[in-house]
Amino acid sequence: MARTTHDVLSVDWIRLELLRTAYSTRGGLFSRMDPRMVLAWYLVLAITPWFTHSTGVLLLLFVLGAFSVVLARVGPLVLGLFLFGLLGNAVGLFAASFLFGGDLGTLIALGELNLKLGAVSMASMAAFVSLDPEKLSDALLWFRAPELLAFGVSYGYRMLPILVDEYVTVFEGQRLRHAPVENPGFLGLRVVWQWCVLAVTAFYPIMLNTAKNVRTTVEALETRGFTYGAKNEVGRSLRLAYLRVTPLDVTVVAVTVLLVVAAFVVGPGIPVIG
Repeated sequence: MARTTHDVLSVDWIRLELLRTAYSTRGGLFSRMDPRMVLAWYLVLAITPWFTHSTGVLLLLFVLGAFSVVLARVGPLVLGLFLFGLLGNAVGLFAASFLFGGDLGTLIALGELNLKLGAVSMASMAAFVSLDPEKLSDALLWFRAPELLAFGVSYGYRMLPILVDEYVTVFEGQRLRHAPVENPGFLGLRVVWQWCVLAVTAFYPIMLNTAKNVRTTVEALETRGFTYGAKNEVGRSLRLAYLRVTPLDVTVVAVTVLLVVAAFVVGPGIPVIG
């Protein structure tokens, strides 16, 4: 059991999960859709929770977001980070409300806020986990986003696994160059402190390597006419020619809009505390 846990929580497993998330290799419903329609679907679920204070409506939108996460096949790493952040935020806000004289109304308001954040966060996970860098960049270009923004999104996605590999290499190199702690101390705190110091100092070489990689990439792109091709209408049309809206796209967006409308109609009648 301990060996299995170590294999799952290893650095290689985290790296593979980041790659699966960045390049949308898990499949799912939204990965088969047109990226423009995925962004439109995301905007519906990301904006609507902020137009209501009804706990019943927010609860239904939260359930809809959870169902979307299942359909998108979100990986365990991203889902675990989301749950950790949401629960930590909820516990922290509730503790702060009690320490500063909050009452039941304060807890209800904080609960509504966490429902909103949870619904929007799950919609974000479902949408962006289902879009690989090229599709997301092309969708932004179609919506007339700045060319550098579209390129930055695609470049950032592609640099993520490279940065992880470089960080692991630098960190392991520093571990080999440092002598182990002679006296671990109480509960091995000195070993933990040494690892924390190495983890922080490993970022400095990464910054230098990233700056060098960025300069090389920019020079290579400019040599191939990236700036001109991104602004030229003919080049843009050739790049976006593969985008097609299918019946699946229209069905998913239409069903989502109907479910959101139903949540606003049925939600206020749900009995909740308050």
